Amino acid sequence: MSFLTRLFGTQPDPREEWRPLWHTIVEQAREPDWYRMCGVADTLEGRFDMVTLVLSLVLLRMEADKDLAPHTALVTELFVEDMEGQLREAGIGDPTVGKNIGNLMSSMGGRLGSYRTALGNEDRAALAEALRRNVTMAQEDESYALAERMIRLHKRLGRTSADQLRAGEIAA
Repeated sequence: MSFLTRLFGTQPDPREEWRPLWHTIVEQAREPDWYRMCGVADTLEGRFDMVTLVLSLVLLRMEADKDLAPHTALVTELFVEDMEGQLREAGIGDPTVGKNIGNLMSSMGGRLGSYRTALGNEDRAALAEALRRNVTMAQEDESYALAERMIRLHKRLGRTSADQLRAGEIAA
């Protein structure tokens, strides 16, 4: 959708359909047990890492469904929109916002790849290693606990229907 179309409001923004899911991703990333029980650092970096972790799991779930797969870009755009707003709020100026977003997306792609491989093989050791590389940990020895919790969320997402996901719901 072009900027002018959005500006003049002639068509609804297709990302809005996915905003409830984006809010759920952020809610899940802020779940206190990630920090208390799984050793993730409760810092700006740790929180960003958790958003990208949960987003990665959601994108993997969407990729696995032929009806959802085409919409992964819209969910990713919501991530970029939110991160851009966070950078601006933190005082990052216009000249460097684009570069920072580019770095965030590159980081996101690398994480998505390593999580996809480890989860696909149910390789807990590889997943724990990927988490040590990609998540700011307050306690690195908790990476296996983080991997187990991540696997549980991955399985919950696998049991979540496309309609539930679109509505921002995750199966129990």
